Amino acid sequence: MTAYAVAHLKTPNPHPDVLEYLERIQATLDPFGGRFLVHGAQVEVREGDWPGTIVIIGFPDLDAARGWYDSPAYQDILHLRTDHIDGAALLVEGVGPDYDPAKTAAALRR
Repeated sequence: MTAYAVAHLKTPNPHPDVLEYLERIQATLDPFGGRFLVHGAQVEVREGDWPGTIVIIGFPDLDAARGWYDSPAYQDILHLRTDHIDGAALLVEGVGPDYDPAKTAAALRR
């Protein structure tokens, strides 16, 4: 099942280290089948408060997402971003093509 790395970057900042991170990140994603789905987009807030921007990277599955995040190649560059941008990152598994929210509601009602 597809999985995603999602980052809420609260203080995007074009620091030289962040630019180096951007130049190097794709090489860390390639071995794990990762690709950017959302990056640097202007967010349109409809509910609540959302300072900053969002990044979404897709992976074939959660094991691939974990492998990428924990890889020595990614860990080597991670500080280039986290030293200069406040935010949060998470890995999450997506739902399958047959997902039905009504079935989820029914299960929760039981």
